[in-house]
This record gives sequence, C-alpha cells and structure tokens, in this order.
Amino acid sequence: MKKPLLYLLWAARLAAAIILLQTLYFKFGAQAESVYIFSKLGVEPWGRIGSGIIELIASILILIPRTSWIGAGLGLGVMAGAVLSHLTILGIDVLGDGGYLFFLALVVALSCALVLWLTRLQWFPIVGRLLGGTKVGNTIKS
Repeated sequence: MKKPLLYLLWAARLAAAIILLQTLYFKFGAQAESVYIFSKLGVEPWGRIGSGIIELIASILILIPRTSWIGAGLGLGVMAGAVLSHLTILGIDVLGDGGYLFFLALVVALSCALVLWLTRLQWFPIVGRLLGGTKVGNTIKS
C-alpha cells in the first residue's frame, strides 16, 4: 500500500478507535445520557453494557493491522444500529446535544467503512471462500 493510503488507513483506524473507546466511559459508568438512550430504546442495562463490550472489542481489533477489517466490520454494524436508532427512535438531538452523538456515530461508521475499503484485499479472499468461491491466483471465482 502506498504511503498516503497507509496514512489515511491509520487516520481512519485511530478516529474510529478513539471515539469508540471514549464512549465506553459513559456506557460502563452508567452515565445519565447513556442510561437515558438505552432506556428509551428499551434495552437498559444489558444493551448498554453489551454494546460497550462489542465496541471495546471492535476498537482493539481496529488498532491491530491484521484484524482491523474485523473490528471495522463490528464497528460499522454497531454504528449502523446507532444511526438507525437516532433516525427512528431517539432523534438527531439527544438531551440537547445538538446532534453531537449522531455526528460521532456517522464519523465512526464512515471511518469503519473506509478501513474496510482500504483493507479489502485482506478480507475479500476470506469472505469469498466462505461464500463458496474458490481461489484462483489472487482472485475468487464462484
């Protein structure tokens, strides 16, 4: 991978991991905002703690180059749920935050999508084989 793309990959990894790790304080510490959000979603406390555990695992995997695509996939899945929750139940503005939590979810989702795109040569052969393809050279044929 060329240096500019490698720098972009690391920037996306760091952005996603830092935001995911920073929000763990609120989830594991049962801060009022997190309790409110997960209560409104009807999944307090197990949803708050469960999503925190998944986000912790995702952030660790994102920071390890060999497993960053797995962490990015987990992170993108969790953030898809967060964005959908904001759009359908919570609203963009939660407790007067001006959409800050929604914005952070979008940043993490986009960062994870970018990590997945930039590491596609790592994970595509694995996923292709799982879907029933066979490896021919460096590509997967169905």
